[in-house]
This record gives sequence, structure tokens and C-alpha cells, in this order.
Amino acid sequence: MGTNADHQALSRWRLILGTAAEEELNRCSSGGHLELSSDELIMDRALAAIYDQTDDTGQAGGTSSGAKSRNAGQGKSAPRLAQWLGDVRAFFPDDVVSVIQNDAMERKGWKQLLFEPEVLASVKPDIQLVGTLLSLKGKIPEQTKDTARMLVQAVVDELVKRMEQDIQRAVTGALNRRQHTPLSSLSGIDWKRTIQRNLKHYDAGLQRIIPERFYFYDRARRNKEWTVIVDIDQSGSMAESVIWASVIGSIFASIPALDTRVVVFDTEVVDLTEQCANDPVDMLFGIQLGGGTNIDKSVGYCEQFIQEPQKTLFIIISDLYEGGNQSRLIRRMREMKESGVKTLCLLALSDEGKPFYDEQLAKALTKDGTPCFACTPALLPQLVEGALKGQDLSELAKRLETKGI
Repeated sequence: MGTNADHQALSRWRLILGTAAEEELNRCSSGGHLELSSDELIMDRALAAIYDQTDDTGQAGGTSSGAKSRNAGQGKSAPRLAQWLGDVRAFFPDDVVSVIQNDAMERKGWKQLLFEPEVLASVKPDIQLVGTLLSLKGKIPEQTKDTARMLVQAVVDELVKRMEQDIQRAVTGALNRRQHTPLSSLSGIDWKRTIQRNLKHYDAGLQRIIPERFYFYDRARRNKEWTVIVDIDQSGSMAESVIWASVIGSIFASIPALDTRVVVFDTEVVDLTEQCANDPVDMLFGIQLGGGTNIDKSVGYCEQFIQEPQKTLFIIISDLYEGGNQSRLIRRMREMKESGVKTLCLLALSDEGKPFYDEQLAKALTKDGTPCFACTPALLPQLVEGALKGQDLSELAKRLETKGI
């Protein structure tokens, strides 16, 4: 092998496989020895700190390429770890950085080092990191609380930016198409109604309809037309879904046409509607990840907010591992559905793969008319719009599942 492309391929494999594959890859190199560039050596050390076999005494950063073994362990030096985080962010794409950071926390037990201000300031904000911070929030010392809040705020702002317009468009699009208005607006023309009402004015010679009257959608804002209740399972396995749900709840709360309630639960129920409406970051810091689960208790609490069932959307976000009264939960959900409430259970609200959940309870709720499935944030606006338009959510869920939910 002698081409530059061959060398790049060997270097990539060397970074992936580490020193264990160095001898074999050297034999494949044209010069008998594979030389890594200075940048590749930095990348190599960064990867070694997480993925090589280690002991408990080494420092984050490891030794250089070519050593018998990388001695990279659970180094407690905050400056060293901060430098390591800087190297990772400098030489790897953002999506890879998120994976490496998360692996560092899980594989090396470096969560405790997030309490160091200089380390926390070096971390790339992402949704996994927010989940980690929320799980540790009771232990975060005063000197790092401000930095932790800034990181959570950065992630929340990004998620709001990603979702806000789509959700607002879905809600206003569904509700504004309920009434018509004589006020002229090209963007507000109801083409279907206009064509239907003017078919009698078809000109055969011109082969076109000559409308005598146009019909327009009413764009006037109406307050509290629908009630949306978001009931969130805050058990530890639901961390990413909790973050997304909090952000989406805050977006619902910002829409005048919706009366939004946001509730979180484990074995107890906490109403976070006020915090969610004012500041989703405050809401997130009010959540206590972990603990048991009593879905039935939370649904019972939420029932008091259903004043007009036909204009209520109730969303449970839970993996359905119920520690409370399961049979009563099934009955509550069935009666809620029969009263006219649009009910929906999201087993996960995230970009991740298929979640773990209680399949038997999910089947029971689905049988009674509450569709249960995992949902990506990108497809949630379509579900909300369908619910507000009065569509059958079970059928809509099936169609959306084929799109990759």
C-alpha cells in the first residue's frame, strides 16, 4: 500500500482499533511503520482515555501512540480532563463529541468531575449531558450551579428553536381552519370551499371556473380553545423524553389558543404548569429523575383539568412500567377516551431507537383506543395537528409509524 488514500484508510483503522492493532497495521503500511500525524496523535490520545483498557491510577489523556499499553484511567485532574474535552471538541464532529462525552461519563465514572467549574465549562452542551446534570442536580456544588444552568439553557434554547415554529404552525393551522371570514387574504383562501361553491360558474369555453365569491379562513386568535395536558413520567429511564416533553410543554404554554397543564410524576405527582410556562429551565430543575412510578395516581390528578372533553388532548409520556393500580389506570383511560378526550401515550419522545416498555399495558390501552408508541420530536406536530382536527389518532399513529416513528 503506497497511496495517500491507503494511508488515510490505515490511519482511520488505527484510530478505531487503538494500539492493539498497531503491529498488524504496520505490516500493511508501505514503510513498515504507520506514522500518525500530530492531529491524529491528539485524536488517538483522546480516544484512548475512554476506550482502551485502563487501570485506576492513570490520568485522562493517555500516552502517545506506540506505547505497549495506554495507561489512561479515571484521572482526577480537572485541568487534564478539561484539556481532553477541548481536544475532543476540536477534532471530532459534534455528533461524535456527544457520543464520546456520554461514554466518558458511563465508562469511566467521570460524572463527579462535572462538579469542577473548569471541566463543566469545557463540555459540549447536548441532551445527554442535560440528563446527566438533572440526575446529579442535588449534588452539584454552589460554584458550578451557574455553569450547569447555562449549559441546560443552551440545550433548551436549541430544542425550542428546532420545534417551536412547527408546533405553532400545527396548532394554528388546525384551529384556524374551523371558521370562515369575509376578510380578504390571498394566503388565507380556502381553495377547497371556494371551488366547491363556484362549480356552477364553470365556463366551458375557457375551461375554467370563474369564481363569484372567494372564501377565507379566519386567522383571528382565540384564547384557551383547547386544553392540552402533558403527563410526564420522570423515572430515570425517561430522561431524554422528560427533557423533550418539558420543552414542548413550554411551547404549548406559549400558544394563547391552548390551556396547557404540565404534570410530572414518579410515586408522587407534581404540577409544574407555572414553571413550564415561565421558564422550561426552571421546570427541568424542578424534576427529580428516578424513583418509582404511579401512572394511575397522576392520571387521577389530571382528570380535574378536563372541563370540556371534546376539546381536550391528554398526552402521557411514559414507558408504562406501572407501580400503582394498573387495572384502575386502564379503566380511567378508557373512560376518559369514551368521554371524548383525545388520548395518546408516547412510550418515548426522543430521537433514539425503540424504547423498553410494558408491552402488555401498552396493548391494553391501545385496545381501548389510546394509541401507544414511540415518537420522534419531528413528527409530534403532525400528531397534535391531527388531534385538534378531530382525526382518529389510532389511524394517524399507524400512518406515522410507517414514516419511521
